[in-house]
Amino acid sequence: MITLSWSALALRGVLAIIFGLLVFAWPGISLWVLVLFFGANALIDGVLAIVAAVRGSASGARWWGMLLQGILGIATGIITFLWPGLTTLVLLYFIAAWAIVIGVFEIVAAIRLRKEIQGEWLLALRGVLAIVFGVILFANPRAGALALVWLIGAFSIALGVLNLILAFRLRGHHQRRTARA
Repeated sequence: MITLSWSALALRGVLAIIFGLLVFAWPGISLWVLVLFFGANALIDGVLAIVAAVRGSASGARWWGMLLQGILGIATGIITFLWPGLTTLVLLYFIAAWAIVIGVFEIVAAIRLRKEIQGEWLLALRGVLAIVFGVILFANPRAGALALVWLIGAFSIALGVLNLILAFRLRGHHQRRTARA
């Protein structure tokens, strides 16, 4: 069950917030450094998603979506590190596609969880936020590098905050279920 992985979700939230704050702390950051930050964030997020999937599979929950999300995150991170010299346009499309796919998976997970937990709307909101972010990037591919940096920073912080809120709601749900059992 997803509630067993609340700590991995909380860690993902903290890392996303740190990534976002780093982006805002250095707004003049070169695209190359941004690529490395993004790659590290995607790689770590992917590993943590796989950890959550493994924990969920032990409880018999549907874990394949989280596993696929983890594999996509790791692949995104590795590709980013292998080709750090990607042009801004290619990086923009790559990040946009990643955000949209992740958003769809999170909305599907929220729909599946609506009978199990309260607050599943936070997961759906994360998904919507990711999709909106991806669509904005696809719609404005020629945005300046600084605008891209600010947009990625804001997205990362918002996603991290939503991760933390959802993680602690899931923790509370898990504790209530454990107390009833």
